[in-house]
Amino acid sequence: MIAPLEAAAAVAETDLATTGASALDAAFWLTVGAIVVLLAMSAFFSGSETALTASSRAKLRARADRGDSGARAALDVTEDSERLIGSILLGNNVVNILSASLATALFTRLLGSGGVALATLVMTFLVLIFSEVLPKTYAILAPEDMASRVARPIRALTVIISPVVTIVRLIVRAILAIFGVRSNSGDHVFSVQEEIAGALAIGHSSGTVQKEERDLLLGALDLGDRSVEEIMLHRSRIEMIDADLPPQEIIDRVLQSPHTRLPVYRNERENVVGVIHAKDLLRGVSRIVRESGDEGLEAFDVLSVAMPPYFVPETTPLDEQMREFLDRRTHFALVVDEYGSLRGLITLEDILEEIVGEITDEHDTDAAQTLVPNETGDYLVDGAMTIRDLNRALDWTLPDDEANTIAGLVIHMSQSIPTAGQVFSFHGYRFEVVSRRENRITRIRIRPLGETVPPSEVHADQ
Repeated sequence: MIAPLEAAAAVAETDLATTGASALDAAFWLTVGAIVVLLAMSAFFSGSETALTASSRAKLRARADRGDSGARAALDVTEDSERLIGSILLGNNVVNILSASLATALFTRLLGSGGVALATLVMTFLVLIFSEVLPKTYAILAPEDMASRVARPIRALTVIISPVVTIVRLIVRAILAIFGVRSNSGDHVFSVQEEIAGALAIGHSSGTVQKEERDLLLGALDLGDRSVEEIMLHRSRIEMIDADLPPQEIIDRVLQSPHTRLPVYRNERENVVGVIHAKDLLRGVSRIVRESGDEGLEAFDVLSVAMPPYFVPETTPLDEQMREFLDRRTHFALVVDEYGSLRGLITLEDILEEIVGEITDEHDTDAAQTLVPNETGDYLVDGAMTIRDLNRALDWTLPDDEANTIAGLVIHMSQSIPTAGQVFSFHGYRFEVVSRRENRITRIRIRPLGETVPPSEVHADQ
């Protein structure tokens, strides 16, 4: 009886082992399949994030205008950038953590406690190659194409998990608020201006965009970031007419001036009472001569043909000022500070020169400086030349945050009004004061240094 019982027990153990092995094999392949699916989802999230953030909105707009519904969906889903990034990050982190957890359970069942380290290595390799580098590289190669394809499922995802994303956003903003950082939900991570500027920089470095074309387009883009104060003609250089001068002398000065519009003041230069246009003056003189002869000029009042002065604040952005000129149909404005004191003047031509460069005609006496280096590489420039003009002409990178002119930069960095012959080195350039008139630096010799000097380090040689 003992032998049959032992045989039966052996058969039962064999059947039990077979059933357990089948269950283990099924669980193993189900886990492996789940990990593969989760890695694929992670690749989708990573590639979608790169495609939607790296794609050009201008190209997507052009595709949408041609009837591409995918491009239209991509534009819509990127409108709320914070919600988009939050949804993708949430989905990506969930699938990555879940796949890592399943891999750890799988390897632990197969290898025991030693499987944790192996699971970490294997999942790190798989996630890095197949879920991060590979999809992101593919997305970079054709971001607009991929963005058009993934926009609809990503949009559906953002709708489904929007409550969770909203809670996460509130938590993040609360944490940032503790550290004094305010988050504005209206901010947009996609800046058209920065995108165009970056594309121009890349095009110029690769040789496909000429320097003149780059400067023209960047000049137009920068108008909103620059103020009237930066390009105005300083009051010390304004040619003005005294309203109390004899009429004949006023006529002679207007005819001798290269400018067609001249401010008219009374008693002191700060008291501007009008702006006279050469054509209006000649019309008035012609009318007086026809009616009263040459003797009538003695009683001619220049203010009778002068236009009222137009004053603008020095902090007005250039793009707004250009629109004001066009709306008012005028080209000439006087610039004042917050106290109403005269600071300078600005014309429509000055603003256009920031876009197209120096504009000269046959009546301009101060033509643009020709920047030609001498044998040592020095450039002789006027102290009143703006830093922006010098940077544009020579492709330099002198900072214009603290000063608008070359002379102003030297004075700011030296913290003094240098005398002729003093030499300074800062921002990687050598500055030599060539001439000075009263408290104004009139001529400066500049050349790049062989080695860049830290901006905070200023050397002065007497």
